[in-house]
Amino acid sequence: MALRLGDTAPDFEQDSTEGRVHFHEWLGNSWGVLFSHPADFTPVCTTELGVTAKLKDEFAKRNVKVIALSVDPVDSHKKWIEDINDTQKTTVNFPIIADADRKVSLLYDMIHPNASATQTVRSVFIIDPAKKIRLMLTYPASTGRNFDEILRVIDSIQLTEYNQVATPVNWKHGDDVVIVPALQDPEIIKQKFPKGYKALRPYLRMTPQPETKR
Repeated sequence: MALRLGDTAPDFEQDSTEGRVHFHEWLGNSWGVLFSHPADFTPVCTTELGVTAKLKDEFAKRNVKVIALSVDPVDSHKKWIEDINDTQKTTVNFPIIADADRKVSLLYDMIHPNASATQTVRSVFIIDPAKKIRLMLTYPASTGRNFDEILRVIDSIQLTEYNQVATPVNWKHGDDVVIVPALQDPEIIKQKFPKGYKALRPYLRMTPQPETKR
C-alpha cells in the first residue's frame, strides 16, 4: 500500500557510509529528510549531495537530520563521496544508505517500474520527530531537486505545526502568513497575534509571521 501524508515513516535497519543505521533510532527527536538517488557516480546526484553538505548549518538550525540513499553498496558510496567532495568543493557530512537489496526503496516506493525497473526516482520525504511523514516529493531522474524549496517547506511545516496559521503562495520565512479559518474567537486571535492582522475577506486574514518553534 502506498505511503501517504501522516503515515508513520517505515522503520528499517540498513548499512550506510557511517555504519549501520536503525532509522527511527537514528532520527531520535529530530526532524528528518530522507532522499533517494538513482545510482552512484551520476552527475545530477553529485551536485545534489554537494549542495546538501554545504547546507549542513541550515538543516542543523532547523533541527533536521539528512540521510541519502542509493541502491549501490557502501564501498561504491565511499568512492563516490571522494568525487563529490572534489568536484563540489565540500565534505559530505551525512550518511548515504546502501540499499543494494532494495529493501528501503521498496518500503518507501522509490522504484517506479515505468520509469526504471532498477533505479530509484528522486524521492524526498520530510519526517517529523513523531516519525510521521509530512511531505513527499517525486522528481524524475533527469531533474535535480530544488533545495531552497525543501528548506522553505521545512520552515512552513515547523511554523504551522505550532501556530494556527498557514503559509500562502510563494511564502518565504519572514513573510506574512494566513490565520486559519477555523480560528474565529476574537479574544484568542488577539492573544495569539498581538501584532494584529488584516482581513482581506472573512476567510483570508493576513498577519505577521509569529515566532517559529522547532
